This record gives sequence, structure tokens and C-alpha cells, in this order.
Amino acid sequence: MSEPAPTPTPSPSRTPASASKARGGGEDHNIVDLVGRLTQQGAHLAREEVSLMQAEVRESATEVKAVVGAMAAAAVFGIAGLGVFLMGISYYVGAALEDVPLGTTLVGVVTLVIGLILYAGARKKVRSTSIRPDRSIDTITDTPAAVTGNLHNSGAR
Repeated sequence: MSEPAPTPTPSPSRTPASASKARGGGEDHNIVDLVGRLTQQGAHLAREEVSLMQAEVRESATEVKAVVGAMAAAAVFGIAGLGVFLMGISYYVGAALEDVPLGTTLVGVVTLVIGLILYAGARKKVRSTSIRPDRSIDTITDTPAAVTGNLHNSGAR
């Protein structure tokens, strides 16, 4: 009969502690590697956050450009149409008062008051508009908590 194959016994040089020492320095080397990797990952995260902020600012700027262009086109046609319309109203008001210059002046004053009211409303809307990259700022604020594992914000808005 053949003898059973001997079971391998672990050699003292193959224990986990000796394996880490064989790699070059024991526990100190592992801590150095971990700190180095943490530093690299932190730098990578910072670069990614900057890229995200840049993308958000570009996206906001693109949206603002599109809105401004559409508003400018609407304003050009609106002003032309409004001018023709107001000339017609001025004529009819002047004919009704039997004084065309007075009718034109009254229509002009009423138009200026309406324009002032519209301007005040638009100014309030512009003040409430923000192009800040809020999502990136929130992420940067939460990064220290995420690194320590104390993150309570899910990121959903």
C-alpha cells in the first residue's frame, strides 16, 4: 500500500506577520502605504470636485446665455410691435381729444409707467437668481464627514 501524502505544515517564514515584513518593513510600511493612498485619493477627490464645479458653472452660464438670447429676440420684435401699436393708440386718443400731440403724450406717459412696473418685477427676479454651484459646495462641505464615516446626508434633495 502506498503511504498517504504528508500534509504540508506551514513554515515559520510564511506567517502573515513575516509576509508583511518580507514585503519591506512590517507594519510601518503598511501605514505609510495607507497614508500615501489616502493622500492620493484625497487629491483625486479634490480634482474631481473642482471639475464638477467647473461643469456646473459652465452649465449655468450656458443656460443664462440661452435665456438672454431668447429674451433679446423677443424684446426686438416686441418693441417693434409695441411701437406700431402705440402709434395707433396715440392717433385714436388724439382724435378723440381733438388734440393729437396731447393724446400722444398721454399714451407715452402710460407706457412709461407700465415699463417701470415691469422693470421692477424683472429686477426682483434677477436678484433671486443664483449661479452658485450649490451641489458642489454641499459635497465639499460633507467631504470631511464622509472621510470619517459620519455622513448623515444621503445627497438627495
